[in-house]
Amino acid sequence: MEITITPGKIDVLAVSGTIDALTAAEITASFNKHIHDGHPDVVADFSNVEFMSSAGLRAILASVKEARAAGGDFRLACPQPAIDKLLKMAGFHNIVKIFPTVQDALASFGD
Repeated sequence: MEITITPGKIDVLAVSGTIDALTAAEITASFNKHIHDGHPDVVADFSNVEFMSSAGLRAILASVKEARAAGGDFRLACPQPAIDKLLKMAGFHNIVKIFPTVQDALASFGD
């Protein structure tokens, strides 16, 4: 698992690999550190996430809560079909805004 940050008005955190019990804590820590470093608005690019377990759902939920507590928000972009299905089954489409592209997620924040 790897996280790459693309800086911008709103930073994009691209996650690659697998999000499971072994990597979820690292994702949560990385996202929350980024939020607390003065970037409360976050777009997470999941286009290269190959697998996600329930631990990944908990990591997303924790980051959504942190971003909102810091006065920002969290958007998820480009989930693979299997990941999107998991997010829908878990009701995450009601918790976090999910977009088909990073550009759509960035645009959703407005100016």
